Amino acid sequence: MIATRPGGRLAVGISSAAVYLFLYLPVVVLVLFSFNGSRTASRWEGFTLDWYRELADNTRILQATRVSLVVAVVSTLGAVVLGTMLALGLERHRFRGQGVVRQIVYLPVIAPEIVTGVSLLAFFSLVIGWLNDVLGRSAADALRMGLPTVVVSHIAFNTAFVALVVRVSLANFDRAIEEAGQDLGASPWATFWRVTLPVIAPGVLGGALLAFSLSLDNFVITFFVAGPGGATLPIEIFGQLRRTIRPDINAVSSILFGVSTLALLLALGAQAAGERRARSRGPA
Repeated sequence: MIATRPGGRLAVGISSAAVYLFLYLPVVVLVLFSFNGSRTASRWEGFTLDWYRELADNTRILQATRVSLVVAVVSTLGAVVLGTMLALGLERHRFRGQGVVRQIVYLPVIAPEIVTGVSLLAFFSLVIGWLNDVLGRSAADALRMGLPTVVVSHIAFNTAFVALVVRVSLANFDRAIEEAGQDLGASPWATFWRVTLPVIAPGVLGGALLAFSLSLDNFVITFFVAGPGGATLPIEIFGQLRRTIRPDINAVSSILFGVSTLALLLALGAQAAGERRARSRGPA
């Protein structure tokens, strides 16, 4: 194989470095200029933390951050419950059309976000319009899209990601320990809480961290379903960037990138820990 030769290894290393440079150089520039003393991105005028300090006085950014955190936490909790239930149902039971159901469940993972966003917009418009007609709401007090629709949308697409991660833990799960617990008199509910959940906990935690990260920095789907009071931090950043590129936007973007990266690394670490734990137990 070419990768085993010195020249092949060098070529692989150079190509890999070029790919990573292409992907992450813009991010490095963004983070670097968040510490730039100049108000423009055209020149470097020295190191400063002023833009990070100004974030504390930016009420629009702070409000959008609070909305993003509320959406991320609530949608993560909902996605973890539904995603774990889906993973258990698909992994533990066999039924007619299971393959089709699995493809439908994982459709949000492979479908373009703009398709998901447009479909959710059409769905909420139909449902909200129907509710306004049933409740007799006038235009002044009519129900509109906002924070609830954003939360529901994030739960909808995050559930598939959680189910995908949890199924990896369930694939290496030894059912014999569940049967042992039931033989000792544990009810199915007690078996789940005392046996099943502790074993798959790294997968559940990994799915939760992944869902939190995806929810925190999602823009496309949120853009279609956000209404009054539902503007998240990515939506607010986009709105401000349409006017001008300000240094404090670089600062908040750097923080958002750092938090998302940390959540993804923790998710990967939790999943890897679960796989190592399953391998260390070995076959029953």
